[in-house]
Amino acid sequence: MLETTLCCDEQNHWNELDWQFPSPFIVLWHITHEDIDHYKHANNTAYVKQLERTAWAHSHQLGLHFEDYEKCDRAMVIQHHDIHYHNPAYEDETIACATWITKCDKRFRLQRQFQFISTQSHKTLLTATTDFVCIKLSSGAPRPMPEHFASIYGAQVVDSTQLSD
Repeated sequence: MLETTLCCDEQNHWNELDWQFPSPFIVLWHITHEDIDHYKHANNTAYVKQLERTAWAHSHQLGLHFEDYEKCDRAMVIQHHDIHYHNPAYEDETIACATWITKCDKRFRLQRQFQFISTQSHKTLLTATTDFVCIKLSSGAPRPMPEHFASIYGAQVVDSTQLSD
């Protein structure tokens, strides 16, 4: 698995793809042999792993790391995935993986949208929505987001009703 977080110039280049929302956070995913299933295209489990890697890369870019979660005994855990596979990806293909935070109640809930686009064909391969809930790491019980989580994630919310032009 090769994952690349983009620099500003590269980010601007891939911003020109047909994204569902403005100002995506983008990482590149190079499909390797390990990602391929018996149908000769990327396995759905590889996509789910890439959703997680993309979300964590975005959180890291925002300045939040797992150590920050541990220090305050909190975590944003997945409550629900809604994944739509539109087109297959093949070995050696490079995918631009984008995410946006589309909802954050600044208390318990956060929602991310994802869109994966082939850098070769410019076709959308996947769209997904993931709902997260804040929990106390030590117990698994729902707990409010720490203030710094709420302020960082809350400031990133895009208007999900506003499609990119």
